[in-house]
Amino acid sequence: MTLSLRHARVRYGPLEALHGVTLAAPGPGLTVLLGRNGSGRTTALRALAGTVPLSGGAVIWDGVDVSRMPAFERARRGLCLVPERQAVFGSLTVRENLELTARDHTAALDAYPQLAPLLPRRAGTLSGGEQRMLALSRALLARARVVLVDEPAQGMSPPVAARTYELLGALDACVVVAEQRLPPGLQDRAGVLVYELRRGAVVFSGEARERERRSGAGRTPRGPGAAPERRPGPPV
Repeated sequence: MTLSLRHARVRYGPLEALHGVTLAAPGPGLTVLLGRNGSGRTTALRALAGTVPLSGGAVIWDGVDVSRMPAFERARRGLCLVPERQAVFGSLTVRENLELTARDHTAALDAYPQLAPLLPRRAGTLSGGEQRMLALSRALLARARVVLVDEPAQGMSPPVAARTYELLGALDACVVVAEQRLPPGLQDRAGVLVYELRRGAVVFSGEARERERRSGAGRTPRGPGAAPERRPGPPV
């Protein structure tokens, strides 16, 4: 199973956020869309989910062009999107949020035991990290074929963040996450694909270990005779 973008372009009014991006996320497996704010990583994730339309190119799912398939139909076919914000129903309790996905939410509490004492609380009163745990536990309960997550570990403590990536990496699904930095636990993990975006274009594609080797090799001391450093322009 593979979900991919082919020469994808996305515009927000007069500004183009993706400039012909091509990437492929195989499943089961973990793919990371890496980049700073304004790089296009979140837009690429939304394009895969169908929550933003393409102005050019295509979204291909298992060899079928789904570019014109609405987001709700992609969800029916097994795609689950966990956005960075508003990923839970704030007016409902934690228990009610979980029951919207599955009556039996034991697996969610096994994944995140911290949620057990919070079951009667309204989701809107939880901390940012607790809301992320709730949103991700719903994704785990959905047993989706494709799981797309924008900044999975935002607001979490390092141990909970590491646990989150263990859970995502163990899913029998095509998992694509958007992150500003490569999480420490993924830097040496075999089979993790990375697409680094900068100003709406892919500047690196390959395994996480390869990117870390290249990044390490590029960290050389700057001597008096070194060429001036090139600084990137403002993000699009």
